Amino acid sequence: MSPFLYSLFTHDCRPVHGSNAIIKFADDITVIGLVRDNDEAAYREEVDRLAEWCDKNYLQLNTEKTKELIVDFRRNADLHPPIHIKGIAVECVNSFKFLGVHISEDLTWTTNCSKLVKKAHQRLFFMRTLRKNHLSSEILTNFYRCTIESILTNCITVWYGNCSVSDRKALQRVVKTA
Repeated sequence: MSPFLYSLFTHDCRPVHGSNAIIKFADDITVIGLVRDNDEAAYREEVDRLAEWCDKNYLQLNTEKTKELIVDFRRNADLHPPIHIKGIAVECVNSFKFLGVHISEDLTWTTNCSKLVKKAHQRLFFMRTLRKNHLSSEILTNFYRCTIESILTNCITVWYGNCSVSDRKALQRVVKTA
């Protein structure tokens, strides 16, 4: 289905409550809810409504891929009962990948940076192999830009400004190693 048709098809999928937001991208839908005073009713109703909307529009909601991330900075955070979709409990996670960026429950970028560094290190192996085979510096630079730098700079304007010093050092070590 083309992006335009998808936009038309999902146009009527909107939040009912002002404290919630629905973000649609490609074939993913994300529900964001602001819960105040432990009143999760609006958020839970929004999730139920989305499940009903999917049924009504003959879309299958994959509960195995559905995740819940709770950001709660209170000192004495309560235990949150799981959300259920069609009787199946939704997994509550500490972090998840949203449009290529790892978002964590503490809203730091450590998880995102460590995942990027790990992925870049895997590509550095291939860079070393190419270097051992005496390829030209032009080819090595091209390889670096396409396979390593592109990973490290993915959505960098979103997360780099709030990275910790240790995260920046880890990223810089990858660049220096290459």
